[in-house]
Amino acid sequence: MGANFEKKYLMNKIFTNKLSIISFIFIPIIFLWHPNWLGFLGVQPYWPLFWLLPWSMINGSVNGLVFGLFLGLILDSLTLDNNFSQIPGLMFCGFLFGRIKLNNDMLVGHFRHGLICSFGSFLCGTFHLSQILFKNFSESYSLMFISGIKNILSEVFLTGLLAPFICSQLLRMFKFSRIKLHE
Repeated sequence: MGANFEKKYLMNKIFTNKLSIISFIFIPIIFLWHPNWLGFLGVQPYWPLFWLLPWSMINGSVNGLVFGLFLGLILDSLTLDNNFSQIPGLMFCGFLFGRIKLNNDMLVGHFRHGLICSFGSFLCGTFHLSQILFKNFSESYSLMFISGIKNILSEVFLTGLLAPFICSQLLRMFKFSRIKLHE
């Protein structure tokens, strides 16, 4: 009975220690799955920010920058036909999110996550749209600019709406795994 208990304890400890990495793997899956029922005006929330915000808040700016780079590389590799990168926006957001201190007030923290993720979504969308406009500058499509703004605003709205729920849970999960790691 003692060996069985030790196995379960060891498996629980390994799972708890790797919880953030396991949740990191789900980002490309959700990005590819692209659930239509969560969309608004044909646009999805910016999924990587839901993971990047709590991770960066707990682990700091440098880790946020590095994992923003990793997220960008993974998501750019999933969309090989796309000539535009998500790396600059995610790296910038990871760095900025790492500068934010954790808040003890849960209610304020929930709304704060929504506002911060909305701002990050706006930054990432603006970086992405500026790449598109820069590449197609000679063509000067005003309709592309208008639809790009519509997409950014829709993405900002959805990301800000869902962030309090998702980021709060991930933040709690990351704190729990960090506490268990140091025990």
